[in-house]
Amino acid sequence: QVQLVESGGGLVQAGGFLRLSCAASGRIIATNRMGWYRQTPGKQRELVAMIFSDGSTDSADSVSGRFMISGDNAKNTVYLQMNSLKPEDTAVYYCYAVISTVAVRTPSPYWGQGTRVTVSS
Repeated sequence: QVQLVESGGGLVQAGGFLRLSCAASGRIIATNRMGWYRQTPGKQRELVAMIFSDGSTDSADSVSGRFMISGDNAKNTVYLQMNSLKPEDTAVYYCYAVISTVAVRTPSPYWGQGTRVTVSS
């Protein structure tokens, strides 16, 4: 079984910054991708940013130039540096990963429990 443990959420004023971390644990063979989604009440979960095993990244247009995703393969950890935060960034942020394990060799999706980010105006 894989566990994704998130940290770094909280309350910040507009224009401020936060750094989210997500560490994957378990009998991991390989990580295909890790990243972040976010969700606000009444809306679908949306992609924020993703980093792939080859080091390439993808991010939503709404966070481009403000958020940066990075990863530490040795630690199976992904980070999301969020700068110039806006009230509309307020959401629950979920860590997401596609991982192969000893028990489940096929790359499979896993979700973290979510960490709340609140940006005040």
